[in-house]
Amino acid sequence: MSQRPATARKPRASSQARIAVILDAARALLAEQGVAGLSIYSVAERAQIPPSSVYHFFASVPALLEALTADVHAAFRAGLQAPVEHAALHDWRDLARLVEQRMLAIYAADAAARQLILAQHGLAEVTQADQRHDIELGQLLQALFTRHFALPPLPEDIDVFTLAMELGDRVYARSVQLHGIVTPRLAEEGMRVFEAYLGLYLPPHLPKRKEPIA
Repeated sequence: MSQRPATARKPRASSQARIAVILDAARALLAEQGVAGLSIYSVAERAQIPPSSVYHFFASVPALLEALTADVHAAFRAGLQAPVEHAALHDWRDLARLVEQRMLAIYAADAAARQLILAQHGLAEVTQADQRHDIELGQLLQALFTRHFALPPLPEDIDVFTLAMELGDRVYARSVQLHGIVTPRLAEEGMRVFEAYLGLYLPPHLPKRKEPIA
């Protein structure tokens, strides 16, 4: 009868679990040091894994940051898809303010989100990834407004809702540049910019639906 080994071999971690460990380490470093302090080796050290394990999933720092950007936008997407109390909406500005408050809550809670989306890091790959995700968020935002209000015809050559979000983000980015956070004062200004741009295309008294559509 064969003798059982004294210690059983640990099961190999799944790829998804290893990626999560890497992204968590990168997120922590971003919050502490910003993009400039991020490297494959610093992430590996924080994650307590070999650098080769990081390289296995992410060939470069920009690739790692693109993955984190997608992660941040997943939180934004969840915010747009979260339930909205239809009866509490008196006009479309109530919905606009609710949406921006949800986005601002993510920025307030996630320093990595501020570093990736609002800080001036000069990484074209991250900026391009952010812009691609913004288009998707703009479509979700328009669908959310359509669910609760009867929208007028909108330009087909301009992503009105995407631009509205990006303009608000410009104000929040200014706050992060000056203060490291989105201050209450500039949060209010960003929401005003967001509403003002939408107000160029949405009438003040946009008809509210009797019931939200599916």
